[in-house]
Amino acid sequence: MTSGRPRCSGKGRDVPMRFSVDPWDPTYGTSLDPELGSSSAEVDPEIEVPAARWAPVRVDPAIDRPEAVLFVDGVRRIDAQVWVDEPDGAASPALCASYAAGVVCCCRERGAHLTVAEVRRGLITTSESGGNVVTRAGAYRVVSTRPREDVAPMQVLSLALQRDLAEVEVLTAATARKAGGGDRDDLLVVDGPLQGRQHLPRAIGFVKSHRSDYLPTELGRVVAALGPGERTPVFRLAGSWERHTWYLRLPCPPGAPWAGVVRVECRADLTADEAIALASLSQATLPRYASVEYKDARAPQNLYPIAGLEDALRRRLGDQNLLYRALRQAAHSVVAAATA
Repeated sequence: MTSGRPRCSGKGRDVPMRFSVDPWDPTYGTSLDPELGSSSAEVDPEIEVPAARWAPVRVDPAIDRPEAVLFVDGVRRIDAQVWVDEPDGAASPALCASYAAGVVCCCRERGAHLTVAEVRRGLITTSESGGNVVTRAGAYRVVSTRPREDVAPMQVLSLALQRDLAEVEVLTAATARKAGGGDRDDLLVVDGPLQGRQHLPRAIGFVKSHRSDYLPTELGRVVAALGPGERTPVFRLAGSWERHTWYLRLPCPPGAPWAGVVRVECRADLTADEAIALASLSQATLPRYASVEYKDARAPQNLYPIAGLEDALRRRLGDQNLLYRALRQAAHSVVAAATA
């Protein structure tokens, strides 16, 4: 975070202006939408304390960090947009995509290490004529989805791809826990909202950027007042899906009101005490993995284990140019065989 006092012209003289710079690299979008959309979700701010007593919550030094922290994430890449020929001569848009999910485990015995990774390639389509695509560089299995009148065709395909990626994330998380014995003292950190992964035990969702304004103004001021490592009290959101959630400020230089602030969430069916315990555990655990500006353009929100996991998964997706050429060759071969 950098601050300054530039001088701007006003009424014939220079006027000093205070400002601050968010360390988040704007080429990745913004960590905080300057015009937060109002949310229709119902908010219950009195899960941990009455709304009138909302204030920053300091970390409890007596909390023991978990024996292992499992970071789950996935990456996706569109290798090509394709068209599936229909029997009536029309063609339906589809996506050929490579995607992968995996888990990095940070534990006392072995430090940080990649526990499991799974790569898939899919032909995402709404066409009933879609089938597996086999190329010399790998096969794309068909992933069928239904068209929707209220959603653009390409958005339908993107949502279907994201759903399949989420399934792979759940699979890798379960595999990693099984490899670790399944009953050890661990914490599962899902990069992004927990929706669709709520059934995973001892899991929290880690939301790096903010697009909706959930809290009323007087409670939102508590977020801006958070110090490094402090969190808001736990509150409950009930909208398209329900969850317990809280804001946490990761270590970062002082400056912009929401710099370094993330939102963490957990299952709605937990008791208030269980949700508060998870919030306190996240507060004692996550800040130690926060990145710094000179190493990461999305510091401090892009946690080091997640950044490392993303890099490892992208390397496993293969060469995009090679896959694209293989897809074009496979399409040409099918056309040539059909016209022979």
